Amino acid sequence: MPDLAPYDVLIIGYGPVGATLAALLVRHGLRIAVADEAVEIYDKPRAITLDHEVMRVFQACGLAREIAPATAPHPGTHYLGIDRSIIRIYDPQPAPHPLGWPPSITFVQPALEAALRAGVARSGRADVFLGSQAIAVADHGDRVAVTLREAGGAGGRASERVVAARYLVGCDGANSIVRRSLGIGHQDLAFDEWWMVVDVRLTRPVALPDKCIQYCWPERPATFIIGPGDLRRWEIKLLPGESPKDFAAPDNVARQLARFIDPAAIEIWRSAVYRFHALVAERWRLGRAFLAGDACHQTPPFMGQGLCAGIRDAANLAWKLALVLRAGARDALLGTYERERKPHVTALVEAAKTAGEVIGELDREKAQARDALLRGQLARGEAETIRQRYVPNLTSGLIDPSSGDAAGALLVQPRVGADGEGALLDDVVAPRFLMATLTDEAQGWLSPAARDVWRRLGGERVVIGGDGVGRMSADGIHRFPERGRLFADWMARHGAAGVVARPDRYVYGLARDPDGLNRMIERLGRHIFGSIA
Repeated sequence: MPDLAPYDVLIIGYGPVGATLAALLVRHGLRIAVADEAVEIYDKPRAITLDHEVMRVFQACGLAREIAPATAPHPGTHYLGIDRSIIRIYDPQPAPHPLGWPPSITFVQPALEAALRAGVARSGRADVFLGSQAIAVADHGDRVAVTLREAGGAGGRASERVVAARYLVGCDGANSIVRRSLGIGHQDLAFDEWWMVVDVRLTRPVALPDKCIQYCWPERPATFIIGPGDLRRWEIKLLPGESPKDFAAPDNVARQLARFIDPAAIEIWRSAVYRFHALVAERWRLGRAFLAGDACHQTPPFMGQGLCAGIRDAANLAWKLALVLRAGARDALLGTYERERKPHVTALVEAAKTAGEVIGELDREKAQARDALLRGQLARGEAETIRQRYVPNLTSGLIDPSSGDAAGALLVQPRVGADGEGALLDDVVAPRFLMATLTDEAQGWLSPAARDVWRRLGGERVVIGGDGVGRMSADGIHRFPERGRLFADWMARHGAAGVVARPDRYVYGLARDPDGLNRMIERLGRHIFGSIA
């Protein structure tokens, strides 16, 4: 069968990462195709934890309101040592939340995926091929062609079609067909453990901890997670010599859970034994093909950042593809995807690996030493946190470090508007480049050259503070009063009058005066377009 008319982007894999990427791309006006081997959404939870940055990405998809009912604020985590006392505490951050959402959130994955797919379907910009396996990938220089094999019905023969696109993104999981087709290997960060994951629904009231728990017990390390509604999860480590097959047997699952809860009070939703890895792909791009999510990195789950990392991949890549395909940005912009994301992911995977080694220590003497160390830190206030300090900033790529130390950090998300508690900023400005200032005067600093860059970027401009009217004015500038002082205090802390943020809301740079603002925006134009003429 000949190629279908080329799409802008073809996504292989329609799990949460692929669906997020699809939702972002259609919001940017691109024409896309998505293919997945499965016919239906997997009806059981897998990932269970998100963070505030991911919820902000769902805002950029225009879907945060639909997703929010399937989420709940994370209640915090206590680590228990050998003697069952608390040795480490992670408490949730109180409001106001810097990014507009609680820093850590639990969720129900099937509901999340359904909301994402529904949003993509409503756009009318996506063709979705379910029950279709990618079996061949061919890069033709100006496009990528993927052969999809669709299983036939009862007694029917499988059929094949070739789908072509300007770019291909493999979001097809740890056993990625796209990655294998491209011949891309992994960097092994040396973590390899077997754990059983059991999700249950509570069927009646039962006494359980009101915090998530890390059971740092050498005789059998385990994790307890409180999900939304009646969802609860246990992760239980296999000991050396134990068989994954035998450990997954129903009678053993019940026996393991009985250590924590009355089996009569639960319905097992899912149980599975997994091999937890710490891996990062050697390359994230080859020609017109990219990898995202588990296809290019796998992280132990001990910090709840596995899916978050994949969603960040989607957020980073989507706007760059849109600028290249629609605004004439240089291909070099796409090169910043791996340059930005790979160090970020590697740092998170290493942090999760370290956390897993702390939780899963099997040597009793080493565990006792760990407990003494952490208990001392806790007593001194060093082991208690209300912030996600382990999530790093960007350190390279499309940022302007010369403008200030906030370049590469996430821009805060204030509430704005005159009515009630106001609206979150990203709900009232489009997911494009953003120039935010404290005053109208600073918005007037733009030179003709900087204005041309901003026009080519299709950027948004907003004044946050003062007596703004809460809507776009005739000059194309949004003006909003701020509810509270989150943005004003952030700007004061960095000594800035203006900030330029990327569509994924990472800060490109800060400005303190007209010359600084114009130089920064002109540099941005050269980075993206090569010329501002």
